[in-house]
Parts: sequence; C-alpha cells; structure tokens
Amino acid sequence: MIRLPASGERIGSLVVNPGGPGLSGVEYVRAARLVLGEKVRERFDVVGFDPRGVGRSAPVRCLTDPELDAFTALDGTPDSAAERAALEERARQFAEACRRHSGELLPHLGTADVARDLDLLRQALGERKLTYLGKSYGTLLGAVYAELFPGRVRAMVLDGALDPGASPLRLAAEQAVGFERALRSYAEDCVAAAGCPFSSRTVGGVLAEVSGLLRRTDERPLRGDGRRQVTQSVAVLGLLGPLHDPALWPELSEALRRAFKGDGTLLLRNADQFAGRRDDGGYSGEMAANMAVTCADHPTEPSMYGRFAGRRAPRFGAHLVWASLPCAYWPHRSSFDHALLRAEGAPPILIIGTERDPVTPYAWARRLAGELESGVLVTYEGDGHTAYASGSGCVDAVVEEYLVAGVVPGDGVVCPGIG
Repeated sequence: MIRLPASGERIGSLVVNPGGPGLSGVEYVRAARLVLGEKVRERFDVVGFDPRGVGRSAPVRCLTDPELDAFTALDGTPDSAAERAALEERARQFAEACRRHSGELLPHLGTADVARDLDLLRQALGERKLTYLGKSYGTLLGAVYAELFPGRVRAMVLDGALDPGASPLRLAAEQAVGFERALRSYAEDCVAAAGCPFSSRTVGGVLAEVSGLLRRTDERPLRGDGRRQVTQSVAVLGLLGPLHDPALWPELSEALRRAFKGDGTLLLRNADQFAGRRDDGGYSGEMAANMAVTCADHPTEPSMYGRFAGRRAPRFGAHLVWASLPCAYWPHRSSFDHALLRAEGAPPILIIGTERDPVTPYAWARRLAGELESGVLVTYEGDGHTAYASGSGCVDAVVEEYLVAGVVPGDGVVCPGIG
C-alpha cells in the first residue's frame, strides 16, 4: 500500500481503487496529480493498495508469457467446430494453470474478500468511517463494502459503475455494445476532422471499413513486430484500448491508417498496452488477476457462450464474450451473492455514469443507483471511461464538494459533455 499525505488542512484518509480488477492502487496513487483534483489532494491523505492477488500483493500466477501471447492471439470469432474446440482447450489450460500455480490463493480472491481487507485498512488508518473513491471495477468493491459495512461509510464515490448482478457473459456482451457505441462516436468525430484515414466520409462507411479490416485479418494477419503477427483478436484489442478515451482517438486514426496498408505495428502496440504486456515481452499480471477475481465472483457454464457471442455488437461481441471462457472451467467460486446490493443504512453514495462510456455502459450506473438504498446518480453527457478528473469541471465540482464538505447533490444531476 502507499499513502500520499494531504498537502493542506487534513480531513482524513481517502482510499482509492482504479479498477480492473487487477489494476494497482499503488501505481494509481503515484499518478495522483493526474487522476485526483487539487482540492481532494489538499484535504485528504490519499491511500492506495494492491488488492490480494494483484501487483505486489501475492500476485496470481497462471500462464507463462509466451502462453499469454498465444492466448491473446487466438481466433475470437470461431467459425468452425475446430476453432471453438481450440478456444475451449486454451480456456481450460488457463484455468488449470491458475489452479496449478496459485491454487492456495484462488478460493480467497472474490470481491467480498477484498472488501473485508478494505475494512481492515480503514481500521489500520485510524479512520472511524471510510471515505472511498472507486472507478470501474472499484465501484463493485465499494458497493460490496457498503453492503457488508453500511454504518462504516463516511462518503463513497463510484465512478463508471459495474452491474453487480451481471455474469461475465452479460458484462462482456453489454461492454461490447458500449465499445460499438464508442466506435461510432469516434467515426462521427473522424469524418468531421481533417486527416481521417478512411476513404469513406460517412459514419456508416467508416464502420464498414473497420469491419472489412477485421475480416481480412481473420484470414491474413497484418505485419507485427517481426516475431508476432497481428491476428484479428490482436487487432480488436488494438482498437479497444484507444476507444477508452477520446484523447487517444488521433492515435487510433494513425494505427488504422497504417493497418489499411498492411502495417499492424501500432495496433500491436495498443493491444500490448491493453493486455499489460511490457516491451520486454513480460506481462504485468493484470490479466491473470482480472480473470481470477471475475471468475470467482460469477460462475458460468460453457454451453452459454454461443448464445451471447456477437449479439448486437458485430465487431466486438464475440471477442469479448469468448475472452471470459476460462470462467466456465474455474475451480473456485465465491459464496457471496452479488445479485442485489442494497447497502441499507449507508449514507448517500455518489454514482457517476458517463452516457457513452464504452467499458461500463451508462445503464449499469442507473441500475446500481436504483439498487443502492442511498444511491445518488450523477450523469456525464460525454465519452470515455469514467468521468471524474477527466476534464469536466461540473463533475469535478460535484465530486469534490461531496468528498470534502459532504454536500450531496440532488439525484439526477446532469453535467454536459466537453469539446
């Protein structure tokens, strides 16, 4: 864990979690000046931690680095029984490798386990009640904490909410729809700007050209780094990363410009960053931790996957759904029921939803706000994954007034998009 002391008159500790699951809270605090407003850093000690199984906290070990290269490159749109069998076999190998290398950890990696750790952290910090900011998966961690310890919450901001009751399959399918929406937003922005890399000047034409590129890579991979080719699955990962943030859309345009000429190096770089692959070929461990926590929280069955793949998301649906297939073979399940979290007795909990968030669709924020007894929904009419400290002065003011002064906004506040 790590602590950045308050720069001014201290209120207490603010514990943060950047999501994933699998992202490092230690590294998040090291970037505090980029991800937290000055007012928050002035009044709170900012505390981050690597949850169990993540980063420096007894990280989960599963596949080797070369095996992860092969896993991420597998055909994520199985067109035949043989391709589906290959996916299923690799998923079994992933689950078995996790059991073999981290079997003692796996039964204890559910979100409820981490929420109990969070309460121990609160006690260790000497805080009577918890002040917390969770982003993406960190919203589920916060909601579970509030369910377990509603009377120990001082203030809680959940930005980019997960749907607590959704299975990995439904999460993946709805995320895919979110990424399709983000791709459309990118296309709308691109055709209105100079230097757009598509021959078409319509949104529909841009989407068709992206689909055509992905179909071609399914048959003939693009050039990569000399050792790895850019398969269709790698190309999809190379699109998903920049779609998180409109600030990265120019990089996406350049990657696509090169890809249309057969050069997949920038898509490969984007895919590596998305998957946590370093320049030396090693992986950060985020993928293993993500799978371990997700699969522990939500059991699935192999027979369900075909029903979800590709639905309403022709470019991303199958890839995201099949990527969670190891959960169907996972050896351990959490006993905690995420289906309905009420957090009865907790003080007002701030839930922020971004209308065109590709990773955590806005509908999830609405659902969570409706489920939590004291949920207060704030809507950001913009693009990108999560909203606080992302450029919206409106969102930042609402969050910081709530955390610092305890000012609860009226339910249904809407902050306009920027740009």
